[in-house]
Amino acid sequence: MSRVETSASRRSFLKGSTLALGGLVVPFAIPFEALAQDGIPPEVNAWVVVKPDDTVVIRIARSEMGQGTLTGLAQLVAEELDADWAKVKTEYPSPGQNLARKRVWGSFSTGGSRGIRESNEYVRKGGATARMMLVQAAADEWKVPAAECRAANSVITHTPSGRTVTYGKVAAAAGKLTPPAEVALKDPKDWKLAGKRLARLDTVDKTTGAQVYGMDIKMPGMLNAAIKDCPVFGGKVKSFDAAAIAGKPGVKKVVQVGDSAVAVVADTWWRARTALDALPIVWDEGPNAKLSSADIAAMLKEGLDAPEGVVGNSNGDARAAIASSRRKVEAVYSYPYQNHATMEVCNATVKWTPERCEVWTPTQNGEAALAAASEAAGLPPAKCEVYKMHLGGGFGRRGATHDWVRQAVAIAKEMPGVPVKLLWTREEDMQHGRYHPVTQCKLTAGLDEKGEITGLHMRISGQSILASLGQTLKDGKDPAVFQGLNAPGPEASIGYSFPNLLIDHAMRNPPVPAGFWRGVNLNQNTIYLECFLDEVAHATKQDPLALRRKLMVNHPKHLAVLNAVAAKAGWGKPAPKGVFRGLAQTMGFGSYVAACAEVSVSKTGKLKIHRIVAATDPGHAVNPQQIEAQVEGSFVYGLSAALHGECTLKDGRVEQTNFDTYVPLKMDEMPKVETIVVASGGFWGGVGEPTIAVAAPAVLNAIFAATGKRIRNLPLKDQSLKKA
Repeated sequence: MSRVETSASRRSFLKGSTLALGGLVVPFAIPFEALAQDGIPPEVNAWVVVKPDDTVVIRIARSEMGQGTLTGLAQLVAEELDADWAKVKTEYPSPGQNLARKRVWGSFSTGGSRGIRESNEYVRKGGATARMMLVQAAADEWKVPAAECRAANSVITHTPSGRTVTYGKVAAAAGKLTPPAEVALKDPKDWKLAGKRLARLDTVDKTTGAQVYGMDIKMPGMLNAAIKDCPVFGGKVKSFDAAAIAGKPGVKKVVQVGDSAVAVVADTWWRARTALDALPIVWDEGPNAKLSSADIAAMLKEGLDAPEGVVGNSNGDARAAIASSRRKVEAVYSYPYQNHATMEVCNATVKWTPERCEVWTPTQNGEAALAAASEAAGLPPAKCEVYKMHLGGGFGRRGATHDWVRQAVAIAKEMPGVPVKLLWTREEDMQHGRYHPVTQCKLTAGLDEKGEITGLHMRISGQSILASLGQTLKDGKDPAVFQGLNAPGPEASIGYSFPNLLIDHAMRNPPVPAGFWRGVNLNQNTIYLECFLDEVAHATKQDPLALRRKLMVNHPKHLAVLNAVAAKAGWGKPAPKGVFRGLAQTMGFGSYVAACAEVSVSKTGKLKIHRIVAATDPGHAVNPQQIEAQVEGSFVYGLSAALHGECTLKDGRVEQTNFDTYVPLKMDEMPKVETIVVASGGFWGGVGEPTIAVAAPAVLNAIFAATGKRIRNLPLKDQSLKKA
């Protein structure tokens, strides 16, 4: 990567940019190597910078989007560093720096609840290595063996003499040392910072409004862009009349972006948006101009009875067992398209010249954003840089696909040397998402004379996210389709043992772009299996908890979280009058989760969710308070989808365009959430996403207990809950 110029004029520009941004810190704009030249302390190692005043700056490669990864990873580094938590701050390295330094910070991808569970080991080693180097620097200064020194709370003590020195005093010398070849990590039982309920590092700035998001960016001379893409999937721009808005205030340029979009660049965003609304555009709506939700549903229904599917999990001969069974139970479920609906719409600010392209954007994957910028800029990655911003929500939308970055770069290329901020409207964001895939599922269980399940067949019909993203599938299989239904193992495994099992997938890919939506396929798969098991329990007059326990004897971690919620919720004991309970459990993103929902349904069919008891076993719990907040937030997201969330198509376009038609959960709909953290240790699981999956099925099973009505199609807003 070519080093950014650090001349006085360059620094003046950046200083001005920082002031205009209301606190955008300098490290977003200059490589760390250059910072050292400007009198800012050099690093101890890639993960740790200690300033002379003992401020500890921990670099976090993963993205912060409200989930708390920033604080959790800082806790792990600070734990091994033996740092004073009161003096810890964080900053993002950039993907360009990561590329130039041979990916020293590892993956920048933040999704699938992987931030901590996939990077915990190497970030802890970063902290431990820095501690050892600081101790060695102090020992060298004192001319004593490092073994006689110990570190605690950012202070190094020479045990025999009692001499002390703070990290800030030896950091510069430590940074010049050769890192140790071997690093030992602490046993979690010895943790002092990790595993504790520490306050988040980003809370104060967020509550005071000091936190800068991508939408907030301002730069000297910056222009603003608004964009319209063809509202029909697969459509293109046929023509537009730029002359019609040429005289509007502030308008600088009208730009066609790719084959399917038009943008207006103006001095303010509102002027760009107003001019764009007045711009005459004729669309070539293409082959999907008449596509409807009914068409897609018919396509998926055909897949339910197709002769063969791609097998995701199987044992025994489920078809034969079901065919010879004494009795069968069968049901068909469906799950609709969902939009990510992040509070912060897609945006990016870009400065492009023929020599360099710089992008400021909220992204879940800085390296993917850099690759998208490089391709769109027509420049090698070494001549591009992406400065990551905190995200106002991600949920998967800002991970695998960076269409807005490509658009912003394409627009900025038309205005060389001028920063241009592209900001989507909410309507653009709603109609051009990467939607949670639509699926249907037919479940068939064979039962013996005692009502025991002899065979289970789950046929999933619907979209493949990986195919939608253009990835090659080995043997036609998308592994993500089977989340929560895999054979026993460390990732998304089924929590039950059946003597004969077949879970297969009939791939049907409508022309609506699918993407990773928080919790992904674990969400609907948990609904399908957990609600169907309740159907079997009811058909065989078994208690739903007792049935699950029989099927879970070989799945102790699944059973442990289920038992935990049943005990705390009081399963088997009378609920308050008019209140009914439902259970659900699953395993995904490395963690085991379960929930018990308590609901009531009025005579008119009005649903009230009173309480949800949720248990999660993530193995190691880095910050229990953060886990509780994540679980509570996951139910907001999961219940929003279950009660209201649905994207429908008419004439090839999404009908929902804003929060009046795509409604989030309201305050008076939110139940009390009681979280049980069952940290069994020995592994690293994710939090936040797994518990989304048990929200809907626990509520649906409770609704059946309350009304006798089995809801198999979401959202609930489309269903009558009047008692049968």
